[in-house]
Amino acid sequence: MFLVGDTEKGRQVGMENGGQDAMEEEGRGVMEDEGRAVVEGGDVAAPDPTAVRVALWRALHVRADPAPHVLVDEVGLRLADPGPDRFARPDMDPERTRAPRASIVARARYVEDLVAAEAERGIGQYVVLGAGLDTFVQRRPEAAARLRVFEVDRPGPQTWKRRRLEELGYGVPEGLRFVPVDFEAGDSWWDRLADAGFDADRPAVVASTGVSMYLTRRAVTDTLRRVAALAPGSTLVMSFLVPSALLPPREREQQRAIQAAARASGTPFLSFFEPREMTGLARAAGFRQARHVSADDLARRFFTGRPDGLRPSGAERLLVASV
Repeated sequence: MFLVGDTEKGRQVGMENGGQDAMEEEGRGVMEDEGRAVVEGGDVAAPDPTAVRVALWRALHVRADPAPHVLVDEVGLRLADPGPDRFARPDMDPERTRAPRASIVARARYVEDLVAAEAERGIGQYVVLGAGLDTFVQRRPEAAARLRVFEVDRPGPQTWKRRRLEELGYGVPEGLRFVPVDFEAGDSWWDRLADAGFDADRPAVVASTGVSMYLTRRAVTDTLRRVAALAPGSTLVMSFLVPSALLPPREREQQRAIQAAARASGTPFLSFFEPREMTGLARAAGFRQARHVSADDLARRFFTGRPDGLRPSGAERLLVASV
């Protein structure tokens, strides 16, 4: 996954474990993984390690957590094909990754349910910023058939993903549009969307998850303003991190360790927002309505009654804003 804005290293850093030293050790492991994308001929690059991690966590939810599953996604695992020891990695420990794994599947399920509902009422465009190994089109073909889906990502990983989809027999349906954006060359994701056939005069759903924490506040507000300028009826879903002071003590210490790991790996968290602040920024950017979806909201919606006590971390929240 990558960033829309200042940097292309958008990444979901986070483990649930018993202490800061272990967390920082995990962060050093993440840093070692960074940059291992193999470039072939300058045009094809394997997906970012973060995209692979997210795909593995989604698959691990199916394999390690009891039913009912919040999200069933092993397509991303097949795409990534990370080898036979994929779940032996430290960042795949079933116990230590419970909270971030739950957050990943909950936010994905929330976004996909919203997109499917919007498609039912006639919205025909869905934009995924920093798509990585997103598999909505492959797993929910009935909803995807009503939409033109725009996956925005770096050129190399997109070419790689297209090839993998063909190799696995999924192909690339007419409604799926890859939108390669080369930020190093000064590309604008907005311009590239238009080139791919996006109609700014028609409403759309735009999803940006696991990205905002790596952006400056200015880049976040710029993204809000850009999406708020879309046609009436459009919706943005953006995830964001809250300040650690808003978390209970145990999660607060975990988040401080996660932040230290992010700094050590060269991709520090740049932005944190209180929920009222984020909804206020969205309204100031031009959105007609803006609301905060908390981890408790996601837990009530997707995890109520689970015997295993699985629930998402409280650190990451969702903004849902309507034009």
